Amino acid sequence: MTEIDPTTAEKLEAAAFRRLVRHLRERSDVQNITLMTHAGFCRNCLADWFRAAATEAGLDISKDEARERLYGMPYEEWKARHSREPTPEEAAALKAHKPHSH
Repeated sequence: MTEIDPTTAEKLEAAAFRRLVRHLRERSDVQNITLMTHAGFCRNCLADWFRAAATEAGLDISKDEARERLYGMPYEEWKARHSREPTPEEAAALKAHKPHSH
């Protein structure tokens, strides 16, 4: 494996995270329940992880602020534009997979 110094590794990881966020913003058709069922995390999890990292860095970022950074708009606005009620099959799949909590 190629050796990468810690500073460069952190920059590359941050770039990959930004690309993931951009991808999720572009794929608003993919519902959070689908992500939770198949990957065990969703956009809200990422926002929670971002907020936890901010807290570790000594920053006070609210849940709403973290979500807005992830969604690119206020969460309630994103939900109104893109979210839908889960189908019974999706709800059952989520319950069966019991994804990790944030």
